[in-house]
Amino acid sequence: MKQIDSLVSGFNSFRKTYFETNPELFETLSTKGQKPHTLVIACSDSRIDPALIFDAEPGDLFVVRNVANLVPEYAPDNAPNSASTAIEYAVRDLGVSHILILGHAQCGGIGAACSHATGGDLSARDFLESWVEPAANAIKAEFGAVSDDVNGRKAEQASLKKSMQNLSTFPWVADKVADGSLQLHGWWFDLADGQIWGLDDAGADFVQLSGA
Repeated sequence: MKQIDSLVSGFNSFRKTYFETNPELFETLSTKGQKPHTLVIACSDSRIDPALIFDAEPGDLFVVRNVANLVPEYAPDNAPNSASTAIEYAVRDLGVSHILILGHAQCGGIGAACSHATGGDLSARDFLESWVEPAANAIKAEFGAVSDDVNGRKAEQASLKKSMQNLSTFPWVADKVADGSLQLHGWWFDLADGQIWGLDDAGADFVQLSGA
């Protein structure tokens, strides 16, 4: 119960130090609704908190999180898909101006994808194997074979590139990118040194965005 009690204590602290000192902000969000400028597709990893990392205010970011920050290809088959649903709502209903896929170092989901790519058995899990299979295929497609040299950063960034490509398969995303009303970004967060790397305009290499 200590962990849950700490959440209640944290909420009380939030009310006193943030909510009660910003009543106008929360009144606006309550009465006028949300108008986030950016959709962030991030990993479920407990170390990755987009609002904290980007020092964002409530209402700034529309966030969807899943294992390994994956974006599936556009496939309107009526099957449940939380990632695609969030992308559609953010783009078509909220009218975000930016979509940011946020990958990160030491990603367990990409580690599982690398294991799957080299024949590792994930069958004991109910959902993980099928979820990371597209990432495994993307890693194999870029490197041909997965080795210790490919694990980690290279694999995480290869998967991020594939998710960026998948974003463009959504027709209403592609249309808004074409008319200039939407921009796509692929960023990778290095947990060890606290730096952000971004995919360049050509979609080929990652360059450091944050100060050294």
